[in-house]
Amino acid sequence: MRSNFAACCAAACFAFVSVAASGAEPSPPVAAYRLQAGDQLTVSVWKEAELQSDVLVRPDGGISFALAGDVAAAGRSVDELRGDLEARLAKYIPDVVVTVATKQVTGNRIYVLGKVNKPGDFTLGRPTDVMQALSLAGGTTPFAEVDGIRVLRRESGKLKAIEFRYSEVERGRHLDQNIVLQSGDTVVVP
Repeated sequence: MRSNFAACCAAACFAFVSVAASGAEPSPPVAAYRLQAGDQLTVSVWKEAELQSDVLVRPDGGISFALAGDVAAAGRSVDELRGDLEARLAKYIPDVVVTVATKQVTGNRIYVLGKVNKPGDFTLGRPTDVMQALSLAGGTTPFAEVDGIRVLRRESGKLKAIEFRYSEVERGRHLDQNIVLQSGDTVVVP
């Protein structure tokens, strides 16, 4: 009898600890991926086999799809694009159901150049910050000016430079400058 009591107490204690450990605040929702020029999509219409195709987001940001014509895709989420296609196709197909799936996310690219071991362009499959981008490029060379690194970003048609001091971030200071890169950003290592 006493061992049953001890077992119950142990189980209750474990349950309490488990609930307390899982009591952490939920993480914020992840923002929807925004399509980029160069991304490949599969678009299909339910019960319409001839209306299924792979489409490429063109450099101008648009796609072409049968009956819908040219549709803006870059900068929009898959759900936003799906809704637009459904609205356009509803003229021709009653109760239309469109599916849009990303096949390849090749338009989400950043560039790292200058005094790094492997300069080039990199496709991002997940959010990537400056330190991670430098790692993708094989790190800096011994001759790099690590406290003169700049991220070049185009916003509203204007190019701006964002400072990045490697030695500060390396020491755990001013971590806010280790920004998450956006598609099209260029990391320059002098």
